[in-house]
Amino acid sequence: MASIANKTDEQLIVEKHISNLHNGFAHWPRAEEAPPALGDSRWTQDLILATWLMAETGQVPDNGLEYKIGASGGGFDVLDFNIPNQDQWLSEDTEIDLSLPLNRRDDGAQLKINIPMYGGGMSYGSISEHVMQARARAAQHLGTFTSTGEGGYPPSLVPYKDHIITQVATGMFGVREETIQYAPIVEFKYAQGAKPGLGGHLLGDKATSAVAAMRESVPWVSLFSPFPFHSVYSVEDHRKHVDWIRTTNPRALVSVKVSTPTDVDMVAVGSYFAGAHIVHLDGSYGGTGAAPEIAKKNIAMPIEFAIPKVHKYLVSENVREEVTLMASGGVRTAYDVAKAIALGADGCVMGTAELIAIGCTRCSNCERGRGCPFGLTTTDPLLQQLMPADWGQQRIINMYNAYAIQLRDLLRKLGLRSIRELRGRRDLLKYVG
Repeated sequence: MASIANKTDEQLIVEKHISNLHNGFAHWPRAEEAPPALGDSRWTQDLILATWLMAETGQVPDNGLEYKIGASGGGFDVLDFNIPNQDQWLSEDTEIDLSLPLNRRDDGAQLKINIPMYGGGMSYGSISEHVMQARARAAQHLGTFTSTGEGGYPPSLVPYKDHIITQVATGMFGVREETIQYAPIVEFKYAQGAKPGLGGHLLGDKATSAVAAMRESVPWVSLFSPFPFHSVYSVEDHRKHVDWIRTTNPRALVSVKVSTPTDVDMVAVGSYFAGAHIVHLDGSYGGTGAAPEIAKKNIAMPIEFAIPKVHKYLVSENVREEVTLMASGGVRTAYDVAKAIALGADGCVMGTAELIAIGCTRCSNCERGRGCPFGLTTTDPLLQQLMPADWGQQRIINMYNAYAIQLRDLLRKLGLRSIRELRGRRDLLKYVG
């Protein structure tokens, strides 16, 4: 009672809500009835609950929840693997390697990640600082990376800088010499698959004093990241961007994030010849609730079509072994990751799945400053306390550990000893639509 007496009303209210939320995330995946109005056709109720369960336990769901596919009726949801007869499986004690080298060129640091996934860009302002800290700590623990997004680099992330990708986008918000020098990887965001051609938009009520200070803007004024980079209209212009980064930080790898227009194969080859180490394809269906639905569903090419198109073109140009191809945009599960790699990607970049792990319900109210009732896509100082960074860190670690279990099991059944052996093996996929 004495400890309660020493707390403010605000502290007591926050503690009560944190306790209720965390108990709910643990309860609902095993409850007989699911909560109402949860999910959509891509992120179904089962997928969300299964992700919460994986984030809670670090294990593959064993209670009947569908954790492999959604109910969209297309894309990854109508692909499955041709699993050979059991006598062709590798033994259960076979060591399966999930590591992925990110640099296939002769220059720059030779970076390798322990799992074929890293966290995608979600900017300070679009998500809370607590979420950024949780993602960074999880990336450090897992031996992979997470991206800042374009909203700047909060000082609280500096202790994890060896696992953080600095993103440079058209608004140049928070881009400073030191944040480029921190980074093992610098990512140019030329376009976003959820809203290609539309740039980025942070509404005024999310541009708090802290966010505005980080972005060097005016508080409570909406911020717009234009499309495209008006300094880049050719491979040569692109090369100047890469040279700028390499001059500022010679050891940094350069990643180029592009959306998926019909000529995305030409864009990828051009990025390679401009000096990029990583080409990051971002297909439609990604993005948070802040991205317009009409853009997510109608502009960019689905990632399932873009990956093989780019992979084959890089092979035909004899540069496939010199560039790392990462895919994002609607990649939700460990099986989506495996299918993307079988289609030709080297690995995947995850965004929404991490938010689901820490409590997102896909209510699609991300654009409002006080809109997120779970403290994720908010800049409100009180609301962001609902997602403590240490709790979120462990949830993200657990989710990826459950993914790793599934990937190793799948590779073993396919007779493969390394995730790298799966790349481009479309013969292992079948259409089940």
